Amino acid sequence: MLTRAMKDKIHPKYYTDAKVVCSCGNTFTTGSTSKILKVELCSKCHPFYTGEHRMVDTAGRVERFKQRYKTEK
Repeated sequence: MLTRAMKDKIHPKYYTDAKVVCSCGNTFTTGSTSKILKVELCSKCHPFYTGEHRMVDTAGRVERFKQRYKTEK
């Protein structure tokens, strides 16, 4: 049986204590190749997990749609 070693110095550094920061303010740690991860949604604020029905506005798309078609909610 032939075994091969992985190549040295080609793999990114892996952080086991990477910090995830959500836009709602929730933070937690995970493993990643980046030290800090910034996300828009997490399990604390995502509509699927919270049971809330709300529009997730990314870069003002919902507002532009409402202005274009003059819809109000």
